[in-house]
Order: sequence, then C-alpha cells, then structure tokens
Amino acid sequence: MPKSLTTIAFDADDTLWHTERFFRLSQVRFADLLSDFADPEHLEDRLLAAERRNVGHYGFGVKGFVLSMIETAIEVTEERVPASVIAELMSCGRDMLEHPIDLLPDVQQVVEALASSYRLILITKGDLLDQERKLAQSGLGDLFDWIEIVSHKTEDVYARTFARYADGADRAMMIGDSLRSDVVPALNAGSWAAHIPNGEPWALETAEMPQNNKRFVALSSLSEVLPIIDSVG
Repeated sequence: MPKSLTTIAFDADDTLWHTERFFRLSQVRFADLLSDFADPEHLEDRLLAAERRNVGHYGFGVKGFVLSMIETAIEVTEERVPASVIAELMSCGRDMLEHPIDLLPDVQQVVEALASSYRLILITKGDLLDQERKLAQSGLGDLFDWIEIVSHKTEDVYARTFARYADGADRAMMIGDSLRSDVVPALNAGSWAAHIPNGEPWALETAEMPQNNKRFVALSSLSEVLPIIDSVG
C-alpha cells in the first residue's frame, strides 16, 4: 500500500457513538402502542416503506423517523389512531433527541492518537441541531479539523469535501459502519475506506461488500484502525 494518507474521515452515528439501538428500542415502543391494529412484522414493513418514501423529504435522523412513525400509525389505523398515541410517539422522539451520548469502545483513544498525525474530518448526515448536540456532548469536537454535516453522503460530497479540506480523495480514508453511505460512495470518489460493522444495519443502509478493491479494508472493531492506517499512511 502506498504511504500517502494525510486525512482520516469518520462517520459519527454508530461509528463513534451508539445511535441505531435507540431507533430499535423506539420501534419496539411503536409496535407496543399499535399492537391492537397491526402485528409487529407487518408494522415494521409499513414503517420501513414510509421511511423509504420520506427520506428524500425529511432527510435522515430522529425527526424524519418520528414523522414516518406518525404517518404509519395514521395509515394502519385508517386514520383512527388515538391522539394519545401520537403524543406518545412525539415524546419518544424527544427522548431520543435528549439521550446522553455513549461512545463506542476505543473511540477516544483512537481519535486522539490519529489527531496527532493526521488531519481529521467528521462527515455525518442527519438533523443539524441533533448532530451538533451529539458532537458537543461526545467531547471529541476539538479533535476534528473540519465538521461536515450533510443531508446525504454521495460520491460528489466526498470528492468535494476531500478536495476542499484535505489533499484530495486519494490521500484520504473514510471510516464508518455503513457500506451504503460510508464505504461505497467514498471509494467511488477515489478515497480509501474502512468498514467497521456495528450490529444489524438499518435496511436503507445496506449495500454489497466491495470486492477486489485494494483501497477497501474490512475491520471488526475500531481497535484495528491504527495499525491499518499506519500501513497505508
């Protein structure tokens, strides 16, 4: 591998701190609230369909998720959903937006170690206020040279970000848990990419594992990042 890396970019949710498990817990709560109207499996399919329809309008994050739950509740109850259920779903969203940040294992040590030798960029998508809150609570903000909060992670987003705030995509590595958002578009932009899975991915974040790409690295934990990056950069 050519020793050419100058920039390391990180995803935030479920790469640096826990997020998806709170969505899963909220879906369980959602299923309980609507158990008189639909079985959990059917409800999950209806909610996913709503999220798929709405992501282009609401973007990613808690607010869009809550709106999709409310829309699904209205649909499956044929507009008979009790106001108390709507209020409970809104409360569920507020709980998610106020949940304390819980860093994943080894995050603090790895990010601090890399900050001493590389330019660090955080590239995350979702609601602006929520992502800013989580970053502030994480205590990691000062370690990053640049923060990029976007509505979608695309090849163009990575190419522009690495051209503007780094030394180009070919001298950058993107690290994240999502093949669809963190790995595939970053590789297509010409950067390196490391995939670190974190539990069962959200259905809208799945993608095929890259094959025969020398710039792609599959890892099992963040603790493996430092020796891999040292061998590349």
